Amino acid sequence: MALTLKMSCSITASLTVFVLSLLFSISSSANVSPPIPICNSTPYPSLCRSSLPNNNATANVYDYGRFSVKKSLSAARKFSSLIQKYLSRPSALTAGTIGALEDCRLLAESNIDFLTNSFQVVNKTQTLSTLRADDVQTLLSALLTNTQTCLDGLEETASSWRSKNGISIPLANDTRLYRVSLALFRKGWVHNNNRGPSKPHKKHSAFKDGKLPLKMSEENRVLFETVGRRKLLQTDSNQVMVKSIVTVSQDGTGNYTTINDAIAAAPNNSIASNGYYLIYVTAGIYEEHVSIAKNKKYLMMIGDGINQTVITGSNNVVDGSTTFNSSTFAVVGQGFVAVNLTIRNTAGAIKHQAVALRNGADLSTFYSCSFEGYQDTLYVHSLRQFYTECDIYGTVDFIFGNAAVVFQNCNIYSRLPMSGQFNAITAQGRTDPNQNTGISIQNCNIRAADDLASNNGTTKTYLGRPWKEYSRTVYMQSYIDTLVNSAGWREWSGDFALSTLYYAEFNNKGPGSNTTSRVTWPGYHMINATDAGNFTVSSFLLGDDWIPQTGAPYSSSL
Repeated sequence: MALTLKMSCSITASLTVFVLSLLFSISSSANVSPPIPICNSTPYPSLCRSSLPNNNATANVYDYGRFSVKKSLSAARKFSSLIQKYLSRPSALTAGTIGALEDCRLLAESNIDFLTNSFQVVNKTQTLSTLRADDVQTLLSALLTNTQTCLDGLEETASSWRSKNGISIPLANDTRLYRVSLALFRKGWVHNNNRGPSKPHKKHSAFKDGKLPLKMSEENRVLFETVGRRKLLQTDSNQVMVKSIVTVSQDGTGNYTTINDAIAAAPNNSIASNGYYLIYVTAGIYEEHVSIAKNKKYLMMIGDGINQTVITGSNNVVDGSTTFNSSTFAVVGQGFVAVNLTIRNTAGAIKHQAVALRNGADLSTFYSCSFEGYQDTLYVHSLRQFYTECDIYGTVDFIFGNAAVVFQNCNIYSRLPMSGQFNAITAQGRTDPNQNTGISIQNCNIRAADDLASNNGTTKTYLGRPWKEYSRTVYMQSYIDTLVNSAGWREWSGDFALSTLYYAEFNNKGPGSNTTSRVTWPGYHMINATDAGNFTVSSFLLGDDWIPQTGAPYSSSL
């Protein structure tokens, strides 16, 4: 990741003009427009008041929320058209700028989907279940993440592009409107007490009586039983539904020889109740940049085991990729499940940002997988994610992003970085206090990889640092070895975010868990069981509603 973004003087000047004109407009109309107290609950009350209709004295937070989401949808469509206009003249662009704009186009299309789905919900009712409200808050949270990712990519690879202001300024204006929409939705539809206390401890078993629980045809069952590791897929009461199964094998004995070909053949827009399209990837090293698009929903990919089925690539920022597009494996299709895979980025520490997995798939699960890289290994980009019994290797900011994500029973290994670098395990990217995002690390092992362990001990390793202003990360019930510096956490730049972040520790163990010398930032906390319960699978992800169908083992609570 690049350092904290700073707008150029020209952008700042343009925004200043925008804000002054906005204030003038509000001031000149103050004698005819009644105040809108609802707007005081948003981060931009003046923008809220100027953007929303204020001629209806009976309008409530739901009316304003609907209008704001609708206006946000209009803004997202305009921005998407703007990106397309620039991309229609590629001869005037550098390769880096084209790459950043293509990322922005993909993200803008997702934003249109998120806002369309959100408006369909809020336009029908002002009473939502906890799960449905969480769905919409998740989409509106990801909306902000996508706009920030677009801006980050432009700063990263297109910093000298003369027309960048033509993208950055509209994007900054849209971001303010999106934040107003999120704040109004949370005030109207989301009630924190809906979730209630964390449920009693519940451990879901990986398998039962040694029998495979997958529901499938006898022909597919015979095929599936050739899979090497069978440590998977059993819930206490439900069987995992599999609609069809295909095999990827490099020797030509399967249905496909490449993973991407198998993905391309998968049905579009499947629904959970119809069962998974299961792709079994036999042992081998697959040099592919795998991409699972938004229309490839409810895919399950199973390999022959960590270090047996290996997917590898080497894209990186030094060689011209954006961080977003440097991933070996990228998934955005909802409901994705992966089991028994290794995903690597082999660019090495010298290439800086080089992502192994980028995950923007809602309700996605990774079980018994390994992610290997150095800087920016695992990009938990957005939406809701769960990882269990996985291995994660890296150096600088190697678990980063702005998803709502829980890591449970994982091994997190810090590697030896380049000379002069320090290790930061996490760099969480929450940009708004109303986003329901954060990184929760529960019952994991935090250790040094072999290359770091055999080093002379001069490398400093930290639990995390604040990539964005409202960065949120919690470690609980985990083993923390001696590699972690006694301060625990590292600043990003000066006092940036130290009072707005939320970093917490609960009931950890091991020599690196001693909190006596931890940082004293306003945003750092040592929490009790009640607070820690807010970051469990059942509370933080509402995971009891969707993880059982994946068959992955998990604990609901502390």
